[in-house]
Amino acid sequence: MDVKPTIVGFYHFTTRGKLILLAAAIIFFGISSMVYVNAYHRLKPIYDVPVTEKIIALTFDISWGNQTPEPVIEILKKNEIHSTFFLSGPWCRQYPEIPQRIKKDGHEIASHGYRHVNLSTLSRSEIKEEISKAHEAIKEVTEANPNLIRTPNGDYNDEVIKGAQECGYQVIQWSVDSLDWMNPGVSTITERVIKRTQPGSIILMHASDTCKQTTEALPIVIQELKKQGYQFVTVSELLKKGEAK
Repeated sequence: MDVKPTIVGFYHFTTRGKLILLAAAIIFFGISSMVYVNAYHRLKPIYDVPVTEKIIALTFDISWGNQTPEPVIEILKKNEIHSTFFLSGPWCRQYPEIPQRIKKDGHEIASHGYRHVNLSTLSRSEIKEEISKAHEAIKEVTEANPNLIRTPNGDYNDEVIKGAQECGYQVIQWSVDSLDWMNPGVSTITERVIKRTQPGSIILMHASDTCKQTTEALPIVIQELKKQGYQFVTVSELLKKGEAK
């Protein structure tokens, strides 16, 4: 079968040649699109840590009040557990004796930011200002030099993570949400945590006064997880055991 050439401008292409060029163009632009898409990787905070040991990090956020923190601290002391506390800057200044005791008892001090606003709505310079103000307040009260932050509402985007890194911080989320901030009932809190916990989990709880059921649920959570063979460590200790994912 003869294939007749087609004249286009100064070049001659056969029908077969045109098909080859078309296929090449599809491949080229397809690969280019894939490269463009794959070139963008959204930055992520740390949710948990892959480890082989049965170790977990129990963490608490505090932004409001002075009634709930003390009972939580007492429960942890009774059970000989060290946790990581994410504290807001203004709260530290309002109730300095509580964060000071948290540190004295051997818990890890971390940041929960300054204003309770979604940092992703701010510019990077504003994000860094929020982080720096919180750092200054926490250090002023506790003499700790935190390098972990859990942002207000767990809100983040690339700018938040980059801003935190530029301030010397790692952004920490959680893999197990107790939902104690919703006050859903003690049994709901305990069942959620116990069923979802696995080696390397970072458990989110709260010690703010708005969380009315945390102090009742916490001893049950600790007891049941200990029965399963889990050991409690701080977030920094957990990070040292494996590469965060």
